[in-house]
Amino acid sequence: MPLMTRLMTGRPDPSVPSTPEAGTPPLPDEFAFIRRHFLALAGPAALGLTDDAAIFTPEPGRELVIAADAMVEGVHFLSDDPPDTIGRKLLRANLSDIAAMGARPFGWLLTLACPGRAADPRFSEAWFSAFADGLAEDQRLFGLSLLGGDTTSTRGPLVLSLTILGDVAPGQALRRNGARDGDGLWVTGTIGDGALGLKVLLGDLPDQNGWLAGRYRLPSPRLGLHLAGIAHAAMDVSDGLVQDAGHLARESGLSVTIDADAVPLSAAAKAAGSREDLLALCLTGGDDYELLLAVPDNQARTLQTQCAAANVSVTRIGRFNAGAGEVYVSRADGTVFPLERQGWSHF
Repeated sequence: MPLMTRLMTGRPDPSVPSTPEAGTPPLPDEFAFIRRHFLALAGPAALGLTDDAAIFTPEPGRELVIAADAMVEGVHFLSDDPPDTIGRKLLRANLSDIAAMGARPFGWLLTLACPGRAADPRFSEAWFSAFADGLAEDQRLFGLSLLGGDTTSTRGPLVLSLTILGDVAPGQALRRNGARDGDGLWVTGTIGDGALGLKVLLGDLPDQNGWLAGRYRLPSPRLGLHLAGIAHAAMDVSDGLVQDAGHLARESGLSVTIDADAVPLSAAAKAAGSREDLLALCLTGGDDYELLLAVPDNQARTLQTQCAAANVSVTRIGRFNAGAGEVYVSRADGTVFPLERQGWSHF
């Protein structure tokens, strides 16, 4: 069966009627549906979305970088989020993984598990049109194209998974396990906006200009930073700054100390409440998609210059030390900053 026919028709869900109810319009022709919503997203390697797989030739002298990430309705996005932002967040979360390895993206595949339209009328032609429009906007912005994908029906919530493909110069990919004793811990951008944005959308916090809600729905992957030779290790912040800093430390056979008072917060985060009240959530809430970097002190100035050229702020917030994966969070005066948890758990 053609790749995108499988993508948009899926396998039948026995809970969904196979024929329309009397008086309702028939479902659109699958191939016409694909042409309307997804063919414009496909690049040459997708073969017009008519075959079972894409074919592409990697650029000579480059290594492939591949990552996959999933989003579940009610867990990673809200049911009433605009469909264009749902698609864009899915793509951007995966682009952040590419950015964390210092790679550049060129293509992606989409897997979609969607309730049948008879079971959930939200997923209409208009919904998919807006979803595809959002993806098209970010494809243009970040310079990549759709390769294909697959789908199935589900009795549960909408589940989206995206596989991203990129490339990097041989030996230049940034890994999690390269941090060294004495490296500084640095972070791009600001921390906590995503977690606070969710609170805003749930009605628990003010958001005067919509910045926090926007950061939750549309993170900014830090692509284009040339950090090979500057950073010893890197990863993006998706599950909470404290937890993800711990991942870097453990994979590198070290411990890490975080200065809670040095963690950068946006103006919108500061306006949403007192730093003392919000800081624990900012440190552990996740959904930031900023980069955590292990950088030796003799490369700190080069890092700042590189980030400034890309108009990305960067802040030193701690240090890696000898140890066995411990994470210490302290105040500027050396006292322990209490945390009930370190971040988001997938299980």
